[in-house]
Amino acid sequence: MSVLDQFSLTGKVAVVTGGTGLYGTPFATALAEAGAHVIVTSRHAETARQGAAELREHGGSASGEQLDLADEASISAFHQTVLDAHGRIDVLVNNAVHRAGGTLAGTSAADWDATSAVNSRGLFLVTQAVAATMTEQRAGSIVNIGSIYGLVGPDFPMYEGTDKTSPLFYAYDKAGMGGFTRYLASALGRHGVRVNCLCPGGLYSGQKQTFVDAYSARVPLGRMATESDVTGALVFLASDASAYVTGVALPVDGGWTAR
Repeated sequence: MSVLDQFSLTGKVAVVTGGTGLYGTPFATALAEAGAHVIVTSRHAETARQGAAELREHGGSASGEQLDLADEASISAFHQTVLDAHGRIDVLVNNAVHRAGGTLAGTSAADWDATSAVNSRGLFLVTQAVAATMTEQRAGSIVNIGSIYGLVGPDFPMYEGTDKTSPLFYAYDKAGMGGFTRYLASALGRHGVRVNCLCPGGLYSGQKQTFVDAYSARVPLGRMATESDVTGALVFLASDASAYVTGVALPVDGGWTAR
C-alpha cells in the first residue's frame, strides 16, 4: 500500500457527532474528501440533513441523521439506523460538545448537569454502541476530540480585555477525554479497534483582533490554528496511515503545550 493509499478512506463509513459546528463541519468535509461516506449528526434533523447536502454539493458522499446525545433512546435509534443503511461503522469522531456555564462561580448545578448529560454520559453511550459494532467487525477507528485545555490549564491573563474566558466544564470534560481514550485503546486493541484523541489549539473563526493577538503571542508558531491544520491530523488518525497508533493524545496546537 502506498503512502497516499494509507490516507484514503474510500469505502469507509464515518460518523461525526456535532457534525455541523465549528470543528464538525471541517472534520466532516475532510473525511468526505478522503473518500468516506460521512454521516453528519446534529440534535436537529434538518440541520444534519443540510450539512450532508452541502457535502454532496461539493462531490462528497454524505447523509444527515438526527442524534441527541442527551437522549439514550435517540442514540440507540441512530445506531440502528446507520447499521440498517450501511451495515458497518468504520470511523467515529466524538466531536459534539454541549456548552453551559462559565467560571467556577458562574456555573450552576443545572449547567453542570446539562454538560455532563452530553459530554460525559452521551459520549459514553454512543461510543459503547459503536465500539460493539467495531468489535464485531474486528476493525475501526475512534477519534475523540479533546483540547489543549485537556492537557494544560487555561492561560487566564490571555483573556483579559476580551469578552472570552475558558469555561470550567470544558477543562473537566476534555481532561476526562484523555483517560477515556487510553482505557478504550487498552480494552479494544485486541479487537482491532484503535482509539485516539485529537487535541486542537484555538481555531481562528473571526475572533476579535485583541484576542487573536493575545493568543498568537502565546503560541511558538505565532498564530491560531486554521481548519486545514486540524483536518489533516484527523484524517491521519481516522485512516490506515495511523494503523499502529492507539491510545495517543495528539496536540495540534502550534507548540502551545510545548512550554
